[in-house]
Amino acid sequence: MIEIFSYLCAQFHIGFSSTKTDTMTSHQIRQAFLDFFRSKEHLIVPSAPLVAKNDPTLMFNNSGMAQFKDFFLGNGTPPSRRIADTQKCLRVSGKHNDLEDVGFDTYHHTMFEMLGNWSFGDYFKKEAIAWAWELLTGVYQLPKDRLYVSVFEGNEADGVPFDQEAWDLWKGIVGEERIILGNKKDNFWEMGDTGPCGPCSEIHIDLRSPAEVAEVSGKSLVNNDHPQVVEIWNLVFMQFERKADGSLIPLPSTHVDTGMGFERLCMAIQQKTSNYDTDVFQNTIQVLETLSGKKYGQNDEPFADIAMRVISDHIRAVSFAITDGQLPSNVKAGYVIRRILRRAVRYGYSYLGFQEPFFHKLVSVLAEQFKDVFTELKDQEEFVTRVILEEEKSFLRTLESGLKRLDSIMSGLKEKGINTIPGNEVFELSDTFGFPVDLTALIAREKSFQIDETGYQDALAEQKKRSRQDAAKEATDWIELRESDGVEFLGYDFEETHSHIVKYRKVKTKTGEEYHIVLDRTPFYAEMGGQVGDTGTLILGSKEEGERTIAIVDTKKENDLFVHVSRDKNLDEALSGAGIVTAKIDTGRRNKIKSNHTATHLMLSSMREVLGTHVSQKGSFLNDEVLRFDFAHFSKVTDEELRKIEDRVNEKIRENIALDERRNVPIQQALDAGATATFGEKYGDFVRLIIFDPKFSFELCGGTHVPSTGEIGVFKFISEGSVSAGVRRVEAVTGEKALELMRQQEETLNTIKDLLKGPSDLVKAVESLIEERSALQKKIAALENEKIQALKLALVTNMESHSTFNLIVQKVDVPSADSLKQLSYELRDQVENLIAVFGAEIGGKPQLSVFIAENIVQETGLNAGKIVKDLAKDIRGGGGGQPFFATAGGSDASGLDAALDKAKGLF
Repeated sequence: MIEIFSYLCAQFHIGFSSTKTDTMTSHQIRQAFLDFFRSKEHLIVPSAPLVAKNDPTLMFNNSGMAQFKDFFLGNGTPPSRRIADTQKCLRVSGKHNDLEDVGFDTYHHTMFEMLGNWSFGDYFKKEAIAWAWELLTGVYQLPKDRLYVSVFEGNEADGVPFDQEAWDLWKGIVGEERIILGNKKDNFWEMGDTGPCGPCSEIHIDLRSPAEVAEVSGKSLVNNDHPQVVEIWNLVFMQFERKADGSLIPLPSTHVDTGMGFERLCMAIQQKTSNYDTDVFQNTIQVLETLSGKKYGQNDEPFADIAMRVISDHIRAVSFAITDGQLPSNVKAGYVIRRILRRAVRYGYSYLGFQEPFFHKLVSVLAEQFKDVFTELKDQEEFVTRVILEEEKSFLRTLESGLKRLDSIMSGLKEKGINTIPGNEVFELSDTFGFPVDLTALIAREKSFQIDETGYQDALAEQKKRSRQDAAKEATDWIELRESDGVEFLGYDFEETHSHIVKYRKVKTKTGEEYHIVLDRTPFYAEMGGQVGDTGTLILGSKEEGERTIAIVDTKKENDLFVHVSRDKNLDEALSGAGIVTAKIDTGRRNKIKSNHTATHLMLSSMREVLGTHVSQKGSFLNDEVLRFDFAHFSKVTDEELRKIEDRVNEKIRENIALDERRNVPIQQALDAGATATFGEKYGDFVRLIIFDPKFSFELCGGTHVPSTGEIGVFKFISEGSVSAGVRRVEAVTGEKALELMRQQEETLNTIKDLLKGPSDLVKAVESLIEERSALQKKIAALENEKIQALKLALVTNMESHSTFNLIVQKVDVPSADSLKQLSYELRDQVENLIAVFGAEIGGKPQLSVFIAENIVQETGLNAGKIVKDLAKDIRGGGGGQPFFATAGGSDASGLDAALDKAKGLF
């Protein structure tokens, strides 16, 4: 049993009674929770990946209950009616978004652990409340006189009454004086706009000093954002489902869903006044102290401490997201991770003096800290470190560009006597350069500027509006036709089934209306694991009564449901009256997908042989046309290496290895036997093994595969390239597509031979052409240079000399836009204090260039970029560039003379 401990009130000035001098570590606190609920007959399950899978409503798992949502809705059967776990959560988008609070207070986080215990139709309020109190005050020894609880006061609009049962249960434990009534906002928990929900009881703790407690009651500070009076546990009593129309209906059975913030619990038990003072974060903060030379909590500059909190929090979110398969990118979830990473790097750059990459150095600290609870980070430590390092390097370059852009904006405003940076410019810095608005505001203050916050928010709101319109999807509630224990997938063994429709709904998207149909049994594979969903038909009715065929254009997995998507019109009557439905997949398409999926397995095994065992899957996409595969590798795969991999795959295809498929294998048994698993995937207690020679390809996989490798026919790579830091991508084709590719290549080769009059040595003939072309290009360049030198002499001869500058404004005959730059730069080296404006018609299109000597730019504030934009109006075009050199193009060459005349009047 866990050793009982107590507090050091004298040391921490909190005022808790104390008889011992030891304090539990975070590791012990987590283990005590799991051990406690194991003793209450709960099954302890591992955390789901941080990145949400098969749930279109979530980017990331943002609560402990996310992976269990289908159990609450009755769409699946839990492995036990009592479960406990610690779940990795991320709250940085959507309804639950704590990102901007992180670092500025002591208890908000992006990634955090949620300790939870669950009852699926088993125990309810009585046991949940009693066990929560027993754990907090008995095992953890938290002082009873510092704990407060809240109970839902009811909501008339929803028709939900005051939670009398919870009130009575708490009254018997803590008395009425420690109970607070909470409104819908605080004490009615909902996952989102729809889904399971119910009243809750929160448990809060007062961590203030005795003097503060004596002055103001902790009860009055509950839910008032006091940093030392915080919620630590939320007991949610799932009783309802929120429908799309806002109504509530009772769930088939009642459930318990509790969530306790692990970091806040550690703060309370370890007698700290900040989550960041606990051993959850102190290892990371101590490394930051060493790297920066600054001491946390002892800095005159408050932003230094904020920076350390931001960085120590964000490294967890970024590292575990990458570990679970989400790489930083510019779209969707990848953009969220990139934004978190850049926020951390920016704080280090601005407030801790880090001019070089530093963030990646913290990965090893986390990997060691969590090696016994989230082992996946330790397993991928090198990969995660290198991805973060490359992202840091990229952003530090962007940061420098953003600073130059901001300096340029402020210089232009200063000329006009304006000291407010427009909101659209602030938004551009954020959107284009990754410059957070608070960084722009900080730099602006240092230069005696301010930002137009309202204008920025308007631009941001407009972008969000566009995003919402792009992603707009409106769904009706499911129309339930019959009860079901879940979907039975029969697609491994059958291409056609006789099924019943369980439910359906209509969904309006930006491309039109869809019907989503759920069957009780289906041969259709739903999109997952990189494999696209099946297409096919549903046949309703009989030939005697009249059949109706519905086209299924996609199959998706939504939590544990297989959703068949049809874009046929007016299906309500047919679906609601359907009896037995014949579900048939497009067999020809499925067979091509199976070939590509099996080829992916053979390819991965071959890669590990040729490139090394560090190669691991980082993403895949395969349909009936192509297979695309992302993998961890830190250099380009050479042509020779690709040939070796390709040859090895085709060798295994020729061996015609039979599929060895094993279902319902205990996962630990599979892993112990050497099966390859994909990081970031959520596997159950029992898994499916796909084996093509146990010494070669032996993987956990839920996809469809050929019965023997010979059915693939042939395998051929079509491309290899970089996706992001440490991740490469290959694309390949198989079977008919591979033969089609080779025929196309052969036709191209024959066409080239015909154009070259059928040379006996085609390679030598092409090389000869390339050499001739190169020689001609050199001759052309030499002639163009001679022309420019002659032109340069004529321009200097006709130059206008003024007291402070020399002016050349001229229409010139040059072969390219680059020649305008060459001409300007060579004249700069020959003529002091030069201002040169050139116009040219190149390929029928007008071009303008403006050059201003840098000393003139500094002394007068003239800006070539602004000038060329103004001149470009006469040629119906636009352009820009740097203050000392800029170019513009247009569509109306007849306006060149007017533009040059205007230029003469400017100087």
